[in-house]
Amino acid sequence: MTDGPDVTCRRLPAPISDYGLLGDTRTAALVASDGGLDWLCVPRFDGEPLFGRLVGGPDAGWFRVGPAQPAAVVERRYRQHTATLETTWAVGSGRLTLTEGMVAEVRNRLLPATLIVRRLSAEEAAVDAVVEFDPRLGARHRRPRAQQRRQGLVCEWGPLAVSLGCAPELTIEPGRPTSITVSPGRPVTLVLAVVHREPLIHVEPEAAWDVLLEDENRWRAWTAEIDESLPFREPVVRSLLTLRLLTYSPSQAPVAAPTTSLPENPGGIRNWDYRYVWPRDASIGVSAFLSVGKPEEAHGFLAWLLYASRLQRPRLPAVFTLHGRHVPAERELPGWPGYLDSAPVRIGNGATGQHQLDGYGWVIDAAWAFAQTGHILYTETWRAVRGFANTVARCWQEPDAGIWEVRTPSQHVHSKLMGWLALDRALRIADTHPLPFRQRCRWQVARDAIAAEVRTRGFDPAAGSYVRSYGSQDLDAALLVLPLLDMDSIESPRVQGTIDAIRDRLSAGGPLLYRYPPGRDGLAGTEGAFLPCSFWLVQALARTGRRTEAVELFQTMLDHASPLGLYAEEMDPATGAHIGNYPQTLTHAALIQAALAIRDAPATGPRSA
Repeated sequence: MTDGPDVTCRRLPAPISDYGLLGDTRTAALVASDGGLDWLCVPRFDGEPLFGRLVGGPDAGWFRVGPAQPAAVVERRYRQHTATLETTWAVGSGRLTLTEGMVAEVRNRLLPATLIVRRLSAEEAAVDAVVEFDPRLGARHRRPRAQQRRQGLVCEWGPLAVSLGCAPELTIEPGRPTSITVSPGRPVTLVLAVVHREPLIHVEPEAAWDVLLEDENRWRAWTAEIDESLPFREPVVRSLLTLRLLTYSPSQAPVAAPTTSLPENPGGIRNWDYRYVWPRDASIGVSAFLSVGKPEEAHGFLAWLLYASRLQRPRLPAVFTLHGRHVPAERELPGWPGYLDSAPVRIGNGATGQHQLDGYGWVIDAAWAFAQTGHILYTETWRAVRGFANTVARCWQEPDAGIWEVRTPSQHVHSKLMGWLALDRALRIADTHPLPFRQRCRWQVARDAIAAEVRTRGFDPAAGSYVRSYGSQDLDAALLVLPLLDMDSIESPRVQGTIDAIRDRLSAGGPLLYRYPPGRDGLAGTEGAFLPCSFWLVQALARTGRRTEAVELFQTMLDHASPLGLYAEEMDPATGAHIGNYPQTLTHAALIQAALAIRDAPATGPRSA
């Protein structure tokens, strides 16, 4: 093993769908098929990028382990029911495999909070490989203070420290490629440890490898508890694993995505920071976990929400940090080129101050689902739910930003429907929890008033469909939630008409849907098809008895997954490219709920195909 010349593979950014997710339930890394770890924030999902090449270009740092020269990928997969990723290349007469993962369970052991294990192994012949380690911290791409120690390389930035160890021993310098030869039967194991305001713990590479294998066993045990009879079980399990990896274990709060500023319109300005917690997205995930027999995750989120909202109740903010605080103001990172020159790159999120009525509906519905499975809401949790319901009863007539967070508030029909849902589910919870009679009456009056107004002002008789907002003729794919609410019967022509109109008029081709007519949100540029909407359509079809159509659509959507079974936020209808932040919690939660709807769908229904 020797230091070599600059053998860095100069490459265009990999397609978003090319990336695999590594995670430890505290932060996450994205790894391209050439072995380039191009994104990792430390010490948490919303921390500073340590490797930011994905949206910051080469100056933002990366950590590549792979073939010395470009090579064909012959296989790439997650080990079954684990978070461990394997990539195999054909290199000359040999094969080179990179097996990598992050260790999730570090409690009760002397381990750093973040531990990444990457192992190269060769078959059939010796293979030339390269290690490129170039960490650059934060917005200014700060280089570390580096020194070689007996255990390996140590890099420091004030309170943050990382160590890189290798077996067999290898001298690595930041920013300088190191050439190695990997021989059959002699794997090369690299271990990256990250600590923040804690002692730096060195873990021997072979010991780290054993810890990763133990972690695999824990993931397999976790997935083994998921119902074996679930339809489409393998993609559902991969989605559940993805949701779990994107849940910040110290607080049980799931991030919307582990990335910022992956573009909805490549080359455009629709680049947002999703490394925060939207109660809406999290609540959909809660319902998914409950439906597959994972109540611990649901209980953890509800407990976190109780804590996070404590200072602002009865108002429910649209978005929180991982620790339940205000999300930083949105700002741009100067000099960051963005993915495929999609600038600006942003951190923080402007939705933090928005009023989004629909969030109350999702959260209270999740609480209802929790109670429906036989769990009693704690007194303080029920008090919080009552406060949210009181807020809905008081302010449901006000315009809001809606689920799509448009910058100009409006009377969104979907928001009204979710306001109705909030009050309806709160009333159902009240059947088994204490509630004063006068408060119950106030909720009932408000719920009925919402239904009457939506049926009058939110429905277009000419189109036979509910519409995006009062007085508008535009459609909104979020209205596919209608069959799940029980406000109107699933046999109602209004429900069926809304489903058919959305499927027809918001079609982006094949199984794909736009969330609303493109260009109707006040922002420059366009966007792709919104992937959760397709799974919502599956759910709506299944719920209304059109099971055959739902199954066909679901199967087609599975063909649109990344090679590793992951989904971004959106998809370019023309090319099938994944766009937007990735992987997206909302998309994977919607996939799970769609599969569950197929499981629970009647064999025949109003319009069964």
